[in-house]
Amino acid sequence: MDSLDLSFRFEPSADAAEFSGYAVVWGERNSHSEVVERGAFAKTLAAHRAAGTKPVMFWSHNRSDVIGVWDEIREDEKGLFVRGRLLTEISRGREVHEMMKAGAVNGLSIGFRIPPGGEERRSGVRHLRHVDLAEISVVGLPSAGRARITSVRSSGRSSESAAAFIDACRKAKCALASKGK
Repeated sequence: MDSLDLSFRFEPSADAAEFSGYAVVWGERNSHSEVVERGAFAKTLAAHRAAGTKPVMFWSHNRSDVIGVWDEIREDEKGLFVRGRLLTEISRGREVHEMMKAGAVNGLSIGFRIPPGGEERRSGVRHLRHVDLAEISVVGLPSAGRARITSVRSSGRSSESAAAFIDACRKAKCALASKGK
């Protein structure tokens, strides 16, 4: 009797915990009476690219809670667009992903330094013209109300796909067995 041994391994896709949104919306006054001006990140993003670095992704600005990586950070007509992935191999990454999927957490917040000449004060508001971006955090309550996650992706179908595959294999096995009789 001929036999065929097969083994399969199911893994979530690389974008299983991918999300995107705006870490800053141009012209919005935050709770610290700051307004980030369009173009404020141009120099820092260029410096990160030149150095081969990226701002860190923290949970709620906690430096000991790195939860993911940023795959894309760019300025557009609306603000500072970000796309990243949570590291679901670590417990905090899984927790934050579950909170995002449930809609319990959808805020973003930046951690930065202001270089000399990078700000201007007008009418009690600090206008940020240039900033050195160090980190972007996923937060429950952002300082700027429109700094939000706008999309969350989840592989969620991996167990369904595995079950469908196993069912198809069983059917194929039965079909092969009936042909062999």
